Amino acid sequence: MTRYEIYRAMALAFALSLILAPLFIRRLKKLNYGQRIREDGPRRHLKKAGTPTMGGLIFLASLLAMSIFFRPLSAPYTAMFLLVLGHGIIGFLDDFLKVYRRRSLGLKARSKLLGQLVLISFFSLFLLWTGHSTVVEIPFVKGDFDLGLLYYFLVFIIIMGTSHGVNLTDGIDGLAAGTAILSLVAYLFIALWRGMPELAFFCAVLTGSTFGFLIFNLHPARIFMGDVGSLSLGAGLAALAILTKTEFYLIVIGGVFVLETLSVIIQVLIFQTTGKRLFRMSPLHHHFELGGWSEWQVVMGFWAVAFIFALLALVDLGTFNIWI
Repeated sequence: MTRYEIYRAMALAFALSLILAPLFIRRLKKLNYGQRIREDGPRRHLKKAGTPTMGGLIFLASLLAMSIFFRPLSAPYTAMFLLVLGHGIIGFLDDFLKVYRRRSLGLKARSKLLGQLVLISFFSLFLLWTGHSTVVEIPFVKGDFDLGLLYYFLVFIIIMGTSHGVNLTDGIDGLAAGTAILSLVAYLFIALWRGMPELAFFCAVLTGSTFGFLIFNLHPARIFMGDVGSLSLGAGLAALAILTKTEFYLIVIGGVFVLETLSVIIQVLIFQTTGKRLFRMSPLHHHFELGGWSEWQVVMGFWAVAFIFALLALVDLGTFNIWI
């Protein structure tokens, strides 16, 4: 598969999402599948109640179509696609229960965890079956460490952490989708640099299809991605990090997702121990919103940070030769 074919796939996926999005929006509105808004969130978000959700179905449908008709035959591609699709199904069930029961909570946490455990277990078995290396590289210090069987615990942490990190970031119009696109583009370059055209194809298709969705998700959003989108995007990024052997580089490339997750953990720990809050509200993007930033300012600021993080990782890896 040539680079031209990969970039063409990105353009086709983008066009397909642009076609599908209005159809999905109309259908979701007719079904009254609107977003339920947290009552403890920023007050200006309350006006978003009723905005169609489950928008992640748009880029998953595009990814599915492109994978059926154009995907390269590859075991890693299939394993990664099934991991993403499985997380999309979990997210869809969560979103559906929210709109069906008309509340902001969907699947129980243990149900989500069990579903993800099953998916991660099958993915880990695939890695074991293919003899996937358990050696990991530490960014910026260039040190290699063989984790042995502990590597599969790392796989669990990466997939769980990234999927929920993207989910936490999905709280402002366009924030999670735009940040994920920047991370996916970074992995597109890494996959090309590693000589993995099938993974580059996956990155290109998911980038293009998510970009098409983003057009309708920008403020004021006409549709939200929902858990069906955030969990699947996070799982895709995690799988790319694992299969390209850049596991710890994901901490840098997905730095915004890491910061969002840490802000929640720190907020909870400090509140439980001192009764006080470090941030005005968590995740971190709400802290800036309550500090007077507009949604556009928060989104553009976080996108800028995500771009810098991705660039730092690419520079450290030395991927310059595949940028053109």
